[in-house]
Amino acid sequence: MPSKSDYAVPLWINGEAVPTKSTSTFPVTQAVTGNTVHHASAASSTQAIDAVQSSWTAFRSWKNAPHTTRRDVILRVAAYYEQNAASLVEYQMLETSCSEGWAKQNVDLATRYLKEIAACVSGIMGAIPQIEKPNTMGFVFKEPVGPILCIAPWNAALILATRGIASAIAVGCTVVFKASELCPRTHFAITEAFAQAGVPPGVLNQIQVRRDDAAEVTEALIAHEAIRKVEFIGSAAVGRIIGQLAAKHLKPILLELGGKTPAIVLDDADLEEAAKTCALGAVLNHGQICFSTERIIVHEAVVGKFQSLLVSAMQSMDSHSGSAVSESIAQHAVDVLQDSQSKGDKFLVGGIDTSNPLTLRPTIILNPKDSRIVDEETFGPSASLYVVHSDAAAIELANRSAYGLNATIWSTNMERSLKMARELEYGQVHVNSISVYTSPTASQGGVKGSGNGRQNGKWGLEEFLVDKFVSWHGKG
Repeated sequence: MPSKSDYAVPLWINGEAVPTKSTSTFPVTQAVTGNTVHHASAASSTQAIDAVQSSWTAFRSWKNAPHTTRRDVILRVAAYYEQNAASLVEYQMLETSCSEGWAKQNVDLATRYLKEIAACVSGIMGAIPQIEKPNTMGFVFKEPVGPILCIAPWNAALILATRGIASAIAVGCTVVFKASELCPRTHFAITEAFAQAGVPPGVLNQIQVRRDDAAEVTEALIAHEAIRKVEFIGSAAVGRIIGQLAAKHLKPILLELGGKTPAIVLDDADLEEAAKTCALGAVLNHGQICFSTERIIVHEAVVGKFQSLLVSAMQSMDSHSGSAVSESIAQHAVDVLQDSQSKGDKFLVGGIDTSNPLTLRPTIILNPKDSRIVDEETFGPSASLYVVHSDAAAIELANRSAYGLNATIWSTNMERSLKMARELEYGQVHVNSISVYTSPTASQGGVKGSGNGRQNGKWGLEEFLVDKFVSWHGKG
């Protein structure tokens, strides 16, 4: 795999790599070592528009490709992932400092997403509605919305970009992929996979930009008349900016933003399993997952035993935590903990240790009230523990958040847990599971400040389709 510091990840426009000599470049750094592992070409606004125009040209024919052609492309991409799994793992570890286990999980889940998306393509169906006018027929056709701007993050680098790109291409859309500047080689592997799978030139174009140029280039993309929808996955703060741009230019948007996942531990739960799984959910990938367990809410009847188990579990989690992707991400997590410390919050385990600033200690804070950690996504290996006296109090506390992405419940009583799940204001609720869970066959998405729209399987395909009503009026 190319990993020398003089290698530059190219732009990919209209089926070809844009020569590095025609672009500026920026360094890509592995934060955990501080080494520049390679460089990446940086797109200008002009090159970004070239990518859009290429996507529009390709869309006019790709939208008419048989569903079997589109399905088979997705299956070939899945096969490419399986055949090149070792390289895909290495790219992720090199650029994002993630653990090998997390990188392998990304490859496995992304491959399963691809296979499920391919399986759903032939299930796209329109409708023949009843029409009130005599001698008239109506047809509702499902049609691809058009070229998509896909903006994907670095933290689940392979999964999240693959899912959106594949869902759009599978239904006949084309994609301009704005890769993360933190993992452009990993993201370029996705583009390479589609190219090897035989997508025509322009069906998938990739650019990446310098952070300083991101605002200008992103608005140029969203403003272009050929871009018909935007998919953004990332922080709520940036999501608001992207959402405002999309509204300004009247573009629909699919948003998956941050989370503040609650894990509710009831008095009939398997406490040992709950403690181990909550701890793992808090520290996996150094807490840099929007599904990370950030708030643990336990019934007071079992708090003593559970707290002891949780502290023990967190103390054993260093090997699962990994490292931060950048100094700024790690510093934000430290800042949140320092705010708790300054306000007198009690640290049950862990705490602030900057001797290794990119690998933070797994931390639990007891019952914070007025500090930032109450409802701010930390993106670090930390969580808060709260004690409640009833199911109603647990629901009320869990829902007291700007976010609504993932939640978990720990209980051996199915009726009780399902009733509680219906009351939680979250797009997904998992019972007796790690919070970092998703299924390629099930709907996924956020409510409230965690975004809108749905991904995965048939739900993800529907996001990139529009309904067209055609009526035929006979005589008489």
